[in-house]
Amino acid sequence: MAKHGKGAAKKRAETRLPPEEDPEFQIAPMIDILLVLLVFFMSISSTEVLQTNDAVHLPVAKDGEDVNPAKEGQMIVNILWNSLVGSAGVGTIDVDRVAYKNADELIPMLQKKMEVATATNTKFRILIRADKDVRYEYLRTVLKAAGASGVNNVTFSVVNKDKSAAPAPDPVAP
Repeated sequence: MAKHGKGAAKKRAETRLPPEEDPEFQIAPMIDILLVLLVFFMSISSTEVLQTNDAVHLPVAKDGEDVNPAKEGQMIVNILWNSLVGSAGVGTIDVDRVAYKNADELIPMLQKKMEVATATNTKFRILIRADKDVRYEYLRTVLKAAGASGVNNVTFSVVNKDKSAAPAPDPVAP
């Protein structure tokens, strides 16, 4: 019986797999994933940058708060004001690099976006980036267009500090 036990142990040792070597770190799949993430974040950030207009000088609000940006369902409306044209000035509405002279032209586009947001059960808001010189009467037309299209979430963009103002000079000692 002792012989039988030795033979069984030998057979078990033969059937066992040899110990595995240390696993190697595969860098190629890691690089592929990083490149995909890089392209994703670049595409997301470029669409947000394209919606803003550098010609808009935002009003200063010292109590302005940072609001979490909407992840979905946001439309940025840039409102420019040219006070040199005419006696009262002329406004222009800029959405996705398309200029509109009249706020009523936005209503069909806003209604379509609201329908999509309602169908997908997402929140939709308008972020208004109005120039600090825009007359309220002109801004009111945009707000009326938003109301007529069913948008109930309107946010205004402001800055905390006036970037165009020069810093105060240091006092000079006599």
